[in-house]
Parts: sequence; structure tokens; C-alpha cells
Amino acid sequence: MAHPTDVRPGAAPLPPADPVLDNAVWAALTGPHAHLADRYGRAARYRPETYAFAALADPADPAAWADLHTLVGPGNPVRVKPVERVPDGWEVLDQGVGVQLVDTALRAEPDPRAVRLGADDVPEILDLVARTRPGPFLRRTVEMGTYLGIRHRGRLVAMAGERLRPPGWTEISAVCTDPAYRGRGLATRLVRAVAAGIRDRGDIPFLHAAADNTPAIRLYESIGFTLRRRSRITHLRSPGTTGAGRTLDVTTRSARRTPTRPAAPDGRR
Repeated sequence: MAHPTDVRPGAAPLPPADPVLDNAVWAALTGPHAHLADRYGRAARYRPETYAFAALADPADPAAWADLHTLVGPGNPVRVKPVERVPDGWEVLDQGVGVQLVDTALRAEPDPRAVRLGADDVPEILDLVARTRPGPFLRRTVEMGTYLGIRHRGRLVAMAGERLRPPGWTEISAVCTDPAYRGRGLATRLVRAVAAGIRDRGDIPFLHAAADNTPAIRLYESIGFTLRRRSRITHLRSPGTTGAGRTLDVTTRSARRTPTRPAAPDGRR
């Protein structure tokens, strides 16, 4: 799937209406990331320490929820997106709303200072993540795709990389900059560099942000991403017994919001 690397002339087009993006986690787990998945029937999840999310083939299908219960076991926590309704008996521990943005006018280009990060860099990556809190990043998240970083005097000060890979698409994620190096455009440069690699293999870049993280959304839009959709992210505990009952709208369930939200490039929130 060809995708030009230069900014498109004129106004940004409407985001692509690709249904793959409507259930991106499932599409990735049953597609390019199948080797990172644990799956039972119509439910799948990333393996431990890779990415903390599961997905359903059809979030409205009670049978898919029953499969998820079998996959995660009784009384265990699991994060699922997107989901609006969950079966009775599943405890809502936490919930939030995210937005999905897709590349419609991004200038993608390699960066001469960007270096490839790998398994040996994980301790330093986790240290940067702990200080900047760009979103979920675990010990094996680096296996999900290409991660690039910028170093200053040998120290990792900024990074960005690839996370979800539904067919034809790749998510840019873990965009963060050390607080002492913000305001220099390092993370934006890395987003462009990661996007260049994504386009080179024929995929289209996209990304996610917290719906209330207005500065991040505005910044991503300013560099060529277009808002495509909103979706609910839910942290659940599976029923302690087998079986699933009627569905409930999660918006009517009380839940504690997570105070953390992803940082925009260069750490702006």
C-alpha cells in the first residue's frame, strides 16, 4: 500500500474509513502480531510484559466475552479496548476515553541522530518511561516494532516507536522526552522518523491519545494527523465464576479514572 512521504497539498483529507482501525487491537493480534498473542476462540491478548491489552472479535458478542473469561481465568484483571458494554459480573476497575488519529498530511523523514533501540536498551527505556509517563510500556513492548531514540552524551533523552500493527497500519507510540530536553522538537523529529519507516514498508501511521489531552491532540493535528474516532478503554476484573450474563453499559458503572495521561511530543500535556 503506497503512501507518499511528502506533505499533501491543500487541506487534509478525511481520515480513511478502514474498519480494521475500529478494532485495531484485535486486528493486530490476529494479523501481524499473531506471534505475540495468546488466543482462545474469539478473544485474544498480548503476552505478559508485551502490552497490557486484550481484544474481542466482536465486543457485542456474548460468546466472545465467554472466550475472554476462559482466556484470562476467573477473578483476573484485563484491559480491553474498544468496548462500550460488558457482561454483568465483570467488575469495572477503571475506564477512560481515548482518541485515534491517522496520518493525512505528516511530513515523514529519517533523522540522522535517531538510533535503533533494542533489548539491551530496555532498562534505560523503562527509566525514561517512568520519568515521562507516555503510556503503557513493559519489558517486552520493544518487541512490537521499531523503536528509535535520541541520545545526548550517551544518555537516552527522547524516544518513539511502533506498537499496534493491524494490517496496513502501524501505531506510533511511547513518544516521550526527558523533561530537561523538552522544547527542542526531539519527539516530533522521532515521530517523523518512525513514520518514515512505517511508510517505507507500505503501512500508514496512526496513533492514540487520551481524549482529554487537548495539548497532545492539537500538536499531533498540527504536524499532519487527523482525528478519526473516540473509543472507550476499560480495565476489568473477570467474574470469579464461569459464565456471562446480560450486558451493561460501562458508562453507567462507577469507575475511578486513571490520573495519568500520555504526554504529547516533547512532554507537553
